Amino acid sequence: MSTAYLIVTLFAAAFVGFSAVSVFTRAKWVVEPITEYGVPESWWPWLGAAKAAGAVGLVAGLFVAPIGVAAAIGLVLYFTGALVTVARARSYAHLAFPLIYVAPVVASLALR
Repeated sequence: MSTAYLIVTLFAAAFVGFSAVSVFTRAKWVVEPITEYGVPESWWPWLGAAKAAGAVGLVAGLFVAPIGVAAAIGLVLYFTGALVTVARARSYAHLAFPLIYVAPVVASLALR
């Protein structure tokens, strides 16, 4: 396991974990945009849980490789869905945010 892989994976897990906590605590900078995108409030806990599971999976992947790969693929799919949701809402200025969150996940997967 390379040092770069370890650092990038831990950063990705922390970053995605922060995003999950932001959904769970209903941070203003998260709640306002996803409300504008038309995401039902009943989905928010599930979306936060998916992010949290992905973050935990990335860390677990440091010890069991298939779990990390599955977590990374799941997070890539999650943030691809976020990109589609933002684009459908025509909030083009916000398209960068899912990309910022998925970039370290993709880097972790590439470094694997």
